[in-house]
Amino acid sequence: MNEEFDAHLQELRRGTIVLACLRLLREPGYGYGLLEQLTRHGFETDANTLYPLLRRLEKQGHLVSEWSTAQARPRKFYRTSDEGERLADALTLDWAALTSSIASLDDASESSATPDTTDDTSARRDTPIDKEH
Repeated sequence: MNEEFDAHLQELRRGTIVLACLRLLREPGYGYGLLEQLTRHGFETDANTLYPLLRRLEKQGHLVSEWSTAQARPRKFYRTSDEGERLADALTLDWAALTSSIASLDDASESSATPDTTDDTSARRDTPIDKEH
Protein backbone atom coordinates (compact mmCIF):
# COMPACT_ATOMS: atom_id res chain seq x y z
CA MET A 1 0.00 0.00 0.00
CA ASN A 2 1.10 3.53 -0.59
CA GLU A 3 1.46 6.38 1.90
CA GLU A 4 -1.68 8.19 0.79
CA PHE A 5 -3.76 5.04 1.19
CA ASP A 6 -2.24 4.42 4.64
CA ALA A 7 -3.01 8.00 5.65
CA HIS A 8 -6.69 7.51 4.78
CA LEU A 9 -6.83 4.28 6.76
CA GLN A 10 -5.17 5.94 9.73
CA GLU A 11 -7.64 8.83 9.59
CA LEU A 12 -10.60 6.43 9.58
CA ARG A 13 -9.21 4.36 12.45
CA ARG A 14 -8.30 7.34 14.65
CA GLY A 15 -11.94 7.97 15.60
CA THR A 16 -12.62 4.31 16.20
CA ILE A 17 -9.86 4.18 18.83
CA VAL A 18 -11.69 6.83 20.87
CA LEU A 19 -14.88 4.78 20.87
CA ALA A 20 -13.03 1.53 21.57
CA CYS A 21 -11.23 3.11 24.56
CA LEU A 22 -14.43 4.52 26.02
CA ARG A 23 -16.14 1.15 25.74
CA LEU A 24 -13.22 -0.92 27.04
CA LEU A 25 -12.63 1.44 29.94
CA ARG A 26 -16.08 0.86 31.36
CA GLU A 27 -13.95 -1.46 33.43
CA PRO A 28 -10.87 0.29 34.90
CA GLY A 29 -7.67 -0.29 32.96
CA TYR A 30 -4.17 1.09 32.64
CA GLY A 31 -2.38 2.22 29.49
CA TYR A 32 -0.33 -0.82 28.54
CA GLY A 33 -3.14 -3.24 29.42
CA LEU A 34 -5.52 -1.18 27.29
CA LEU A 35 -3.03 -1.24 24.44
CA GLU A 36 -3.03 -5.05 24.60
CA GLN A 37 -6.84 -5.19 24.72
CA LEU A 38 -7.15 -2.89 21.72
CA THR A 39 -4.74 -5.05 19.73
CA ARG A 40 -6.58 -8.22 20.74
CA HIS A 41 -9.83 -6.69 19.44
CA GLY A 42 -8.28 -5.60 16.12
CA PHE A 43 -7.59 -1.93 16.91
CA GLU A 44 -3.93 -1.59 16.01
CA THR A 45 -2.42 1.45 17.69
CA ASP A 46 0.77 2.36 19.46
CA ALA A 47 1.67 3.94 22.77
CA ASN A 48 2.56 7.25 21.10
CA THR A 49 -1.06 7.50 19.97
CA LEU A 50 -2.79 5.97 22.98
CA TYR A 51 -1.26 7.85 25.92
CA PRO A 52 -1.92 11.36 24.54
CA LEU A 53 -5.46 10.22 23.68
CA LEU A 54 -6.06 9.03 27.24
CA ARG A 55 -4.80 12.34 28.64
CA ARG A 56 -7.00 14.30 26.21
CA LEU A 57 -10.11 12.25 27.04
CA GLU A 58 -9.41 12.73 30.74
CA LYS A 59 -8.96 16.49 30.32
CA GLN A 60 -12.26 16.62 28.40
CA GLY A 61 -14.01 14.80 31.25
CA HIS A 62 -14.70 11.57 29.37
CA LEU A 63 -12.30 9.54 31.52
CA VAL A 64 -11.38 9.65 35.18
CA SER A 65 -8.16 8.23 36.58
CA GLU A 66 -6.49 7.23 39.79
CA TRP A 67 -3.10 5.85 40.68
CA SER A 68 -2.82 2.33 42.04
CA THR A 69 0.18 1.32 44.10
CA ALA A 70 -1.08 -2.20 44.77
CA GLN A 71 1.50 -3.69 42.40
CA ALA A 72 5.26 -3.36 42.45
CA ARG A 73 5.02 -0.50 39.97
CA PRO A 74 2.46 2.33 40.37
CA ARG A 75 -0.06 2.41 37.51
CA LYS A 76 -2.54 5.04 36.47
CA PHE A 77 -5.92 3.39 35.97
CA TYR A 78 -8.49 5.02 33.73
CA ARG A 79 -12.24 4.53 33.76
CA THR A 80 -14.97 5.95 31.54
CA SER A 81 -16.84 8.74 33.33
CA ASP A 82 -20.61 9.27 33.18
CA GLU A 83 -20.00 11.92 30.51
CA GLY A 84 -17.76 9.44 28.66
CA GLU A 85 -20.54 6.83 28.83
CA ARG A 86 -22.93 9.28 27.19
CA LEU A 87 -20.34 10.03 24.51
CA ALA A 88 -19.69 6.31 23.94
CA ASP A 89 -23.42 5.65 23.58
CA ALA A 90 -23.81 8.53 21.10
CA LEU A 91 -20.75 7.45 19.11
CA THR A 92 -21.97 3.85 19.05
CA LEU A 93 -25.37 4.91 17.69
CA ASP A 94 -23.72 7.13 15.11
CA TRP A 95 -21.31 4.34 14.13
CA ALA A 96 -24.25 1.96 13.61
CA ALA A 97 -26.03 4.56 11.47
CA LEU A 98 -22.88 5.17 9.41
CA THR A 99 -22.38 1.43 8.95
CA SER A 100 -25.94 1.13 7.72
CA SER A 101 -25.48 4.09 5.39
CA ILE A 102 -22.29 2.66 3.93
CA ALA A 103 -24.01 -0.70 3.41
CA SER A 104 -26.90 1.05 1.67
CA LEU A 105 -24.43 2.50 -0.84
CA ASP A 106 -23.59 -1.03 -1.92
CA ASP A 107 -27.29 -1.91 -2.04
CA ALA A 108 -28.04 1.21 -4.08
CA SER A 109 -25.30 0.51 -6.60
CA GLU A 110 -26.46 -3.10 -6.98
CA SER A 111 -30.09 -2.12 -7.45
CA SER A 112 -29.23 0.59 -9.99
CA ALA A 113 -27.03 -1.83 -11.93
CA THR A 114 -29.81 -4.43 -12.22
CA PRO A 115 -33.29 -2.92 -12.41
CA ASP A 116 -35.94 -4.72 -10.43
CA THR A 117 -38.85 -5.54 -12.70
CA THR A 118 -40.84 -7.55 -10.16
CA ASP A 119 -42.57 -4.52 -8.69
CA ASP A 120 -43.50 -1.50 -10.72
CA THR A 121 -45.43 0.32 -7.99
CA SER A 122 -42.76 2.98 -7.73
CA ALA A 123 -43.22 3.80 -11.39
CA ARG A 124 -46.99 4.10 -10.84
CA ARG A 125 -46.48 6.42 -7.85
CA ASP A 126 -44.38 8.79 -9.93
CA THR A 127 -46.86 8.87 -12.80
CA PRO A 128 -49.61 11.48 -12.58
CA ILE A 129 -53.09 10.02 -12.42
CA ASP A 130 -55.19 10.77 -15.48
CA LYS A 131 -58.60 11.60 -14.01
CA GLU A 132 -60.37 11.83 -17.38
CA HIS A 133 -60.29 8.06 -17.99
